[in-house]
Amino acid sequence: MRHGTIPKPDSLRQQVYLRLRQSIERGTFAPGGKLPASREQARVLGVSRNTVLWAMERLQAEGYLTARVGDGSYVAPRPNSERSTSVPSPWNTRGSSPLLSQRGRLIAETALHWKPPTGLPSAFRIGQPAIDQFPFSTWQKLERQTPPDQTARLAHYQDPAGHPPLRQAIAQWLLVSRGIQCDGEQVLITSGSQQAIDLLARLLLDPGEEVLVEDPGYQGIRANLLSQGVHARPVAVDAQGMCITQGSEQWPEARMAVVTPTHQFPLGVKMSLARRTELLAWATRQQAWVVEDDYDSEFQYGDQRIPALCSMAHGARVLYVGTFSKTLHPGLRLGFIVLPPHLVDAFASAKTLADRHAPGAVQDVLARFIQEGHLLRHLRRMRALYRERQEAMIHALSKATGGAMQVPFSWQGMHATLETRSSLRDTALCEAAATVGVYLAPLSRYCIQEVRRGWLLGYAGYPEKELAAAARRLGKVWR
Repeated sequence: MRHGTIPKPDSLRQQVYLRLRQSIERGTFAPGGKLPASREQARVLGVSRNTVLWAMERLQAEGYLTARVGDGSYVAPRPNSERSTSVPSPWNTRGSSPLLSQRGRLIAETALHWKPPTGLPSAFRIGQPAIDQFPFSTWQKLERQTPPDQTARLAHYQDPAGHPPLRQAIAQWLLVSRGIQCDGEQVLITSGSQQAIDLLARLLLDPGEEVLVEDPGYQGIRANLLSQGVHARPVAVDAQGMCITQGSEQWPEARMAVVTPTHQFPLGVKMSLARRTELLAWATRQQAWVVEDDYDSEFQYGDQRIPALCSMAHGARVLYVGTFSKTLHPGLRLGFIVLPPHLVDAFASAKTLADRHAPGAVQDVLARFIQEGHLLRHLRRMRALYRERQEAMIHALSKATGGAMQVPFSWQGMHATLETRSSLRDTALCEAAATVGVYLAPLSRYCIQEVRRGWLLGYAGYPEKELAAAARRLGKVWR
C-alpha cells in the first residue's frame, strides 16, 4: 500500500489478503509455520483486526492456512512446490490484472482454489454415478418420439424458470420420493446445484453478511459464497449433523445456513430430528434461510427412508436444492430449486441475466423420462447396484490391506468415509495412491477449523472388478 493514500475498506482487506497469500506462496511463511496472532498483524499493518480475520478466513477456505482451535493459524503443507516458488505464477499476472474489477478478481481468485476434477474418473473418485448403467437407449427413444412441431417450439427462447412440464414433473416426483409438497410453479430449473447456490447467495445475501456452513463441508459451497464477498462461518458437525446451537451462539448475525441433512458431505451422517427442529427454530427466530442441499438423497439403502428437511413444517424458510448430476449423470447439467412462490419471479429474472434458460430439448426429454416412470425405475436399480458395489469395495479394501482398512458401511449416498486419528497426515496416503493410479480424497481437505483426518471413497460409478483392482493397487502402498 502506498503511503499517503487511504484505500476503500473493501480494497484494503483485499490488499491484506493478497499480501498474506503472496507471503505464503513465496515462502516467507513456510509450510507448517505459525502465523502471528491476528491482533499483532493488525497492529503491524495498521488495519482493523476484522480486516485481518477476513483475509485469514479466505486463506483457510482456499487451503493456504489451517486453524487449530485454541492455538492459532498455521501455513498448510503443500504437496508440490509451485506455491512456494518466488517466481510469480501466470495467475498472479492475469487474475490480479487491473483489467479485472475488484469483484472480478475476488471471483476469479476464489474459483482458482476450487478445482473440481474433470476428465474420465477412476476409483475411488467421489461424486461419480454409474454412467455405464444409464438407460441411454430409452433416452434416445424419447428424443426420437418428440413431434416435429414440438422440436421447433423448443428451438426458440424458453421460460427462464424452466420448461413447465419439467417443473410439474419434478414437483410430482418430489412428493412421491422426498415427501415435499410443492407446486410446479415453485420449481426453478438451474444448470446444476452449483448455479442454484450461486443464485441463492446473489439474491438473498449482501456482501459482508454471514452464512453458517458445515465443517467439514463441501468446498464448492464455500467457494461460491466467498467469491461474492459473503462470510462462510464454519460450524462443527457431530453424529447428529450441524451443531446449530453452537453455530448460532458463535455467529449470532448469520442470515443463512447451508446444510446436507440427509447424507452430510463428507462425513455421511444424517441430521437427527432434534437437530432439524433446532435448525428450523433458529431460522424462524432469526428470519434466516436454510438451504437444503439434497445432492444424493435418493440413494438410501435401509428400509426406513430419511425424509427431506423441506418436508417438515418450516414456514417457508427452507429452500430445497436438487440435482440430476447424481441421480442420472452430470452431463445433463440440470438441477433445480424449490422456492416460496413470492421469490420465483426474482430468481427467474436472475436466471435470465446469467444464462437465459437451460436447453429446452433436454428439459423436454427429462420431463417425459420422469413422467413415464423411467427415473424411478432407474433409481430403484441403482440403489441395489450401489449397495452391492459399496459392499464389494469394503471387502476388497479389507483384503488388500490385511484387515487394516476397515471402512464402515454407509446406509446412504455414493461414497463411504473412513475417519482416522487426527494426528495422521491423511494427504500422505492420497499422494502415494496417486502414484499407482488410485484417486483418494483426504478428509482434511474439506475442513476449515475442525481437525479431522481420513479418506473419502467413491464406489457408485465403478464396476466391482475396477474397485477390486484399485484396492489391490492401494494395498501395495498402504502403511
